[in-house]
Amino acid sequence: MIRILLAGFVAAITACSGTPENSIAQTLDRSPRVNVSVDASRRTAITEAVARVAPAVVTVQTEIVERVAADPFDYFFGRRSGERVAPGLGSGFIIRQDGIVVTNAHVVAGATKVTVAMRDGTTYPAKVIGADESNDLAVLKIEAKNLPVAMLGTSSDLVVGEWAVAIGNPYGFLLGNTEPSVTAGVISGVGRNLAAGGEGGGVYVNMIQTDASINPGNSGGPLVNAAGQVVGVNSSIYSPSGGSVGLGFAIPIDRVKRVTEDLLAHGTVRRPWIGVKLQLATGSNAISAARAGAVVSRVVPGSPADRSGLRVGDRIARSRGRLIRNAFDWDAELLDLRVGEDVPLVLRRGNGDVAVTVRVADLPDVSAPRVTVMRELELVTLTPAIRAERGIRSAKGAVVTRVSDRVVDELGLQPEDIIVQVNRTPIEDATQVERALTATGSRGPVRLFFERRGQIYSTDFVLR
Repeated sequence: MIRILLAGFVAAITACSGTPENSIAQTLDRSPRVNVSVDASRRTAITEAVARVAPAVVTVQTEIVERVAADPFDYFFGRRSGERVAPGLGSGFIIRQDGIVVTNAHVVAGATKVTVAMRDGTTYPAKVIGADESNDLAVLKIEAKNLPVAMLGTSSDLVVGEWAVAIGNPYGFLLGNTEPSVTAGVISGVGRNLAAGGEGGGVYVNMIQTDASINPGNSGGPLVNAAGQVVGVNSSIYSPSGGSVGLGFAIPIDRVKRVTEDLLAHGTVRRPWIGVKLQLATGSNAISAARAGAVVSRVVPGSPADRSGLRVGDRIARSRGRLIRNAFDWDAELLDLRVGEDVPLVLRRGNGDVAVTVRVADLPDVSAPRVTVMRELELVTLTPAIRAERGIRSAKGAVVTRVSDRVVDELGLQPEDIIVQVNRTPIEDATQVERALTATGSRGPVRLFFERRGQIYSTDFVLR
């Protein structure tokens, strides 16, 4: 089975768990380095690129508290379960002298503690400024000054076949120190769209492909061109074995810049939206799906697309000069757009082309009022735009955007469900769910009604 794997790394060394931060530096190889002159003929574009970027590459260490079954011996003492601290490792790079670090979201996902180790072994506690799981990017902050910074390039002019250098910390401290490792190859492809069907399944759009080896622990490290500029963030590998086979993928740096700016400014990422739904490709033929086109199946009333004159049946052919061949290409383009940007589109309508300009807006969920209920259920108010976008039948309610595993198991609620009534109280907005649960939950069992795929269901429970 061929798998798409995130290139993160969870250490299997018991000694890493609970180790004081500064002890990392104490365990490094401190053998003296001999300062010798290097013949100029051995210095290449690659060695110069590495010299420019490597000082800004860091190791990102995490701790995640996991619940585990108790040891059989513990049952004699009435303990049924326990906790353990699982260490994890990834890479990152510094983009600002005052301690701003970019890495992958999956490197820090679920972490209760994050630290950043510099090239010399110095370790700093890190704060997660924000993370965007859909783009697999996170921004960290460490309290330090005058740090080395990686120069950011552009991913808009990458040339297939040009040199590519991946820098990071594969397998972390198993290699003995915090000096980053370097692998070299070429840019194998650009604009790659991957739909994983097996283990590690997911959709990855508009990725940079490289044959520079990306291994576990490289996640979050920079992909660098021969000029010493960061052109991507290493993220995943395509592999039948779990190891690198020359199919590595990185997030384009132009997208990284946009996401990083949003995370630093707002702590979250604004989702570009114009208000169209595309026809889903039919059948399982991958080639047919790739050539299916981006055909509009729904235009949300009052949306930017509606105001710009898009119609059902239009085929989006180009956006800002980018060729749009299928729905994946359109998803990739959306990831690179900015809220408030005016985007020129070329539509195929009938036998001719139509040029329109659309102003990109926030995804309706972003601007809808939010409220967290019972700390395990996140909702947004059902707005007309959300209703039209998702084809929801209910006129009012609250959309489930995030839910804990416990609530999924015990209540049966899932993301995308629309809560429409609590006991006898119709739900007008998200805040009313909390009020209704507070008012009715203290009096006994709760019956909650929700819409899923156009059908109304109910679930009964008691608030604790």
